Amino acid sequence: MSFLALLALLLSLRIAISDLYARRVPNAWLLAGACSAALGLLGTQLAGQPAAVSDHLRGAVAGLVALLPFYVVGWMGAGDVKYFAVLGLLLGLDALLPVWLGASALAGVHVLCVVGLPRLRAMLPLPLQQLQARAVQQWQQHPALVQMHHARQGRVGIPFAAYLAFATLAWVLWPAQGAGA
Repeated sequence: MSFLALLALLLSLRIAISDLYARRVPNAWLLAGACSAALGLLGTQLAGQPAAVSDHLRGAVAGLVALLPFYVVGWMGAGDVKYFAVLGLLLGLDALLPVWLGASALAGVHVLCVVGLPRLRAMLPLPLQQLQARAVQQWQQHPALVQMHHARQGRVGIPFAAYLAFATLAWVLWPAQGAGA
C-alpha cells in the first residue's frame, strides 16, 4: 500500500466518525491530509515520477470542481467538497469516479430509508405503530443519542463525507483495482 493510500485510509476513518457523529468535516484534518499529500507528492517528484504528481493534482482540481455546484445550490456542505478535493489529491484522478459512485449509492440508500420507513410504519396495525412509537421515544432519550444530537448543533442532512469515506475505504482496500499497490 502506498503512503498516500494509507493517508487516505486514516483520513477517511477520521472523517467518517466525525461526519456520522457531529455532521462535521474538520478543516484541520483536511489541511493535515493535504499537507501530508503534498509532502508525499514532493517525494514522488524527487524520485522522478512527474506523471504521477500531475494525476494527483488533476484529481484535486476535479474533486473540487465536481462537487462545488452541489455546495453552491445548498445540497452539500463545504466540508464534503473540500474532502473530495483532498481525496483527489491523495488518490489521484482515477479514484474519484468510483468513490463518488459508491458514496452516491450509499446516500441513495439513506434517502430511501428516510423516505420509505415512515411509509412502512404507516402500514402497520395501530397497536404496532404505538409500540414502535414508544420504542423510538425511548431510543431518542438514550444519553448517547442525546449527546450526539447536541454535538450536531442542529446540523442535519445526509452524511455524504462519511459515505465518501466508506467508498474510499473500499477503493483502497479492494485488491483487484490496484489502488493499494
